[in-house]
Amino acid sequence: MSALVVFLFPGFGTASAAQNGNMTWYDDSGYGACGTQINAKTQMLVAVPKSWFTNSNPNKDPICKKSVRVTYKGKTITVPVRDMCPSCARTHLDLSKPAFGALANHDLGNVSGVTWDFVG
Repeated sequence: MSALVVFLFPGFGTASAAQNGNMTWYDDSGYGACGTQINAKTQMLVAVPKSWFTNSNPNKDPICKKSVRVTYKGKTITVPVRDMCPSCARTHLDLSKPAFGALANHDLGNVSGVTWDFVG
């Protein structure tokens, strides 16, 4: 007899389902919400909405071990979660400047029609 064991992370009930939303970019540096130094001007990373974090200490949140696969107009990138976007709606990603630039022109600023999901 074999058993199937499933581990669920609180707040990740729909995390594996694709999200449709928008993306913006930022270029801050310092420590991200996941407790590591970031430079959003030069590194490929993403800040996800606060609503995806489930631990009162974001440094220890399981989401910080995830990446996000983002697709826009046929282009796809996968970037690690390193920060939180407190003002972002649940389907809004705030990508680092180079991550956003890999998908769209920075001049667009706020792009809708983005599909994304958590991986890893």
